[in-house]
Amino acid sequence: MPRNVEIKARVDDLEAVRARVQTLTSASPEHLTQTDTFFLVPNGRLKLRELGDRTAELIFYDRPDQPGPKASTYTRCPVVDATLLRSVLTASVGVRGVVEKEREVFLHEQTRIHLDRVEGLGTFLELEVAIGDDEPLSTGEAIARDILRFLDVGDDQLVAAAYIDLLAGD
Repeated sequence: MPRNVEIKARVDDLEAVRARVQTLTSASPEHLTQTDTFFLVPNGRLKLRELGDRTAELIFYDRPDQPGPKASTYTRCPVVDATLLRSVLTASVGVRGVVEKEREVFLHEQTRIHLDRVEGLGTFLELEVAIGDDEPLSTGEAIARDILRFLDVGDDQLVAAAYIDLLAGD
């Protein structure tokens, strides 16, 4: 199962963070509109991610709720008919909630840098550092911390929970 190290932070000035991110990479960001429908499951999180281009994927992931870098394992499955799958999952396990966001994705070495505008929550920075099976988590954690320092994001801005948890008030 693939894994990465993730870290999320609330940012007030997304434009300032974007300017610093753009000094890390010369590539243009990918702009995404995402609607994530989360389902009630006994462990981890299961979401149907629908993109503005009408593509979709089912994603299961598991990670601890803690501020700072954290390991995440995940499985992604392409979806042909998102409407039908959402209907089946809603009827069988129930919906926990929906997260709608606009996301810019920048790539820097082995890190995906997300700048998010989340409906009902505000603006966030999220890092996903890809790590290999033979690579220690500490390597990904160090990379995430270095990027946070470079972007001038402090520990007081770190967020432990997923967007769905923040929206639900968990």
